[in-house]
Amino acid sequence: MKFLIATLLLSFSMVKSNGQQKTDSWLEQLLRNQTSPLLQQVLNLPDTFHYQVIYTQINRDKNNRPHFKNYYLHLDSNQYFNPASTVKLPVALCALEKLHELNVPGLNSNTTMLTDSSYSGQVSWYADSLAESGRPSIAQYIKEIFLVSDNDAYSRLYEFVGQQTLNEKLLQKGYTGSRITRRFMAMTEEENRHTNAIRFEQDGRIIYHQQPAVSAFTFDFSKKQLVGNAYIDRHDSLIHRPMDFTTHNVFPLQDLQQMLQAVMFPQSVPAQKRFALTAADYGLLYQYMSELPYESRYPHYDTTEFFASYTKFFMFKADKAHIPSYIRVFNKPGWSYGFLTDAAYIVDFKNNIECMISASIYTNSDGVLNDDKYEYDTIGYPFFKEVGNIIYRYEITRPRKYKPELSAFRVSYK
Repeated sequence: MKFLIATLLLSFSMVKSNGQQKTDSWLEQLLRNQTSPLLQQVLNLPDTFHYQVIYTQINRDKNNRPHFKNYYLHLDSNQYFNPASTVKLPVALCALEKLHELNVPGLNSNTTMLTDSSYSGQVSWYADSLAESGRPSIAQYIKEIFLVSDNDAYSRLYEFVGQQTLNEKLLQKGYTGSRITRRFMAMTEEENRHTNAIRFEQDGRIIYHQQPAVSAFTFDFSKKQLVGNAYIDRHDSLIHRPMDFTTHNVFPLQDLQQMLQAVMFPQSVPAQKRFALTAADYGLLYQYMSELPYESRYPHYDTTEFFASYTKFFMFKADKAHIPSYIRVFNKPGWSYGFLTDAAYIVDFKNNIECMISASIYTNSDGVLNDDKYEYDTIGYPFFKEVGNIIYRYEITRPRKYKPELSAFRVSYK
């Protein structure tokens, strides 16, 4: 482990950043007072692992209204990390919001959605073998996004909402540090600006037809984002220079935390930051954000690959641990290029506790990106496990004036 840490010190030097970091000494001491030697070494090397943590403490008043206090560890909105699948959260929210804006009779999240190919690089999508009906829909795509972080489902919702609308909504809602520029498919920047024609079908007839579109949104790519020492390109060639993430998706940890709070506690954030969703939308989101793969019939997942904690980084994934039935984790993680990120609302119904934790870390000792050789299992997931467990143990013991009433987050998974 000492050798690995020394190697990491040399290899991570190509991650570029600037700006002011925000740290609360109380949170740092909470973690350091209970760390393993591995976590202690990670905490000692913030410029190597580029970790960021937000612990959101929730206290209820006598009317059960939640009040929030954020504690930060090395939070820096200017510190780039690849957000990977965390961007699926805003895309899912914008897709549900767009359905209401369209206001087409009969059009809802369960309506069959047929995607045509309208431009180079695009694919047609007329069936979904994972759905009970065999037909794709927005609700089914959202389920696949949260249960196993399905990339195709994300790309279909990206195409429905459109690049321009996605980024206009992020700005309008105050998530100004974020941008979503691309599908999770091998496409050029121009191809990602173009989105498909889409048909919604009910009882064999088309009730809404969306024309293909091209985004006119202007991105600011003036700030270079270079990571690593080398990378493997799409032709499996080793390129001996840092990988350029300048035009990639961006989703700072604080924006991710705020968006999760806007979903779980919409009344707690300014109206500007909320999404125009219905009670049924929130019910759908709460189910799929917390449902475990083995609890799903459609899709029916192979639980040797998609084990219970497959998308639950905090506390559980490192050991593929069993998640007690009285704990539910509502979250959206992402993993790519050595970066691991998760934002989670954790509820313990037995002990009546709740909190939010958001974190990101970079683990790539050889400095080569896209080679699938990252320290996810040896450093990344153990980091999330230990940070989550330390905060959970603190939550178990800390005094509360009023116990939370948490029935709003109890979901039936049948």
